[in-house]
Amino acid sequence: MYVAVKGGEAAIDNAHAWLADRRRGDRAVAEIAPDQIREQLTLAVDRVMNEGSLYDRDLAALAIKQSRGDLIEAAFLVRAYRTTLPRFGATEPLDTGAMAVARRISATYKDLPGGQILGPTFDYTHRLIDFALAADGEPPRAPTAPADAAAMPRVTDLLAGEGLLEADSPYDPEAPVGDLTREPVTYPAARDLRLQQLARGDEGFLLALAYSSQRGFGSTHPFAGEIRMGEVELEFDCADLGFAVPLGSITVTECQMVNQFAGSADAAPAFTRGYGLAFGHAERKVMAMALVDRALRTQELGGEVVAPVQDQEFVLSHADNIQATGFVEHLKLPHYVDFQAELGLVRKLRAEWTARREARDAAADTLADREAAE
Repeated sequence: MYVAVKGGEAAIDNAHAWLADRRRGDRAVAEIAPDQIREQLTLAVDRVMNEGSLYDRDLAALAIKQSRGDLIEAAFLVRAYRTTLPRFGATEPLDTGAMAVARRISATYKDLPGGQILGPTFDYTHRLIDFALAADGEPPRAPTAPADAAAMPRVTDLLAGEGLLEADSPYDPEAPVGDLTREPVTYPAARDLRLQQLARGDEGFLLALAYSSQRGFGSTHPFAGEIRMGEVELEFDCADLGFAVPLGSITVTECQMVNQFAGSADAAPAFTRGYGLAFGHAERKVMAMALVDRALRTQELGGEVVAPVQDQEFVLSHADNIQATGFVEHLKLPHYVDFQAELGLVRKLRAEWTARREARDAAADTLADREAAE
């Protein structure tokens, strides 16, 4: 990241003061509080937590306020703060099958055990501005009772039970798990690192890649096996006690895509998987993530890498909007010496070009004079 610039101290202080003034806006309007952002701009908070790699709703809301609503800047603030936190250990893997579901849909089965739960969604709204929101008033309260997780087996588990879906990789609790926040990614990257990068990758970038794969640049057009959102228990493996300790629950969204058939002489035809998991209510993010995850598995599933979405290095090295922002926005910083060097080079090349042009024109004139004399 390019984050530092030298300059006049007074000018920088004034720029900070001006920024704070613009952030506050019209003093006649009540100042927005972080708790209002946390409770009413929940999807923005969820995005900042994902791209900032830290589950903290209060901190994400404060970062959104500080950044004037610039969600990439807010994620940058959260990620920078995250580097100051001590790490005590690792939690147990999340059991999303035991999720207290608030929303659960499948595009592959109309009737499935536990049923479809629409939950809070924009899917059936008319996309018309609701001017009533500009007036005071409280909407009716929605039911909050979580569904029975035991009655909601995952759709992918039903398919896998019939042998119609590739099996999950066996879980080995002793196997090391990569951590791209501590070690840089090397290629080819294992799937755990790929999913980490996708989980904190820019939602817009992943969405564009997913869309490109559906349009033929990657040949991925799956079915949404299941999308579920709700609360899951978080447990911490405490070595001193010898057992896992519950820490509380977090909201997550999970997507499992069911992709085209695959088979060989040694393996019966079966659907393949694409997977996405993110903090909060983040359906668009996890759907795009699942599409890209499956595209990145092209080579290991015997396909040929022919599109950008299938190229690990292209996807993973450009998905991080914090890195992308730094590299693009560093162009705003002083480059006087570099530019003067380039300017001098272009002037020299132009002088040489002009001299060659004049010499060529003179030679042409001489030749024309000779031909006229003859």
